[in-house]
Amino acid sequence: MTAPAWTVRLDEATTRILRRYRGEKPAAVVARAIRLLAQADGLLDASGRPTTERDRRRTK
Repeated sequence: MTAPAWTVRLDEATTRILRRYRGEKPAAVVARAIRLLAQADGLLDASGRPTTERDRRRTK
């Protein structure tokens, strides 16, 4: 089962950046960006699995 599609409105600056990824589907670019952000914020581990609150407390 797949999740329902979301509609997200992007500001002009973000749209300009997204256009630089010609040849890639915008949804794939945004999905990759979200995963990178989540990993940088410590919400995903290096393998892409969600981290637990316990994992995050342990690394601080």
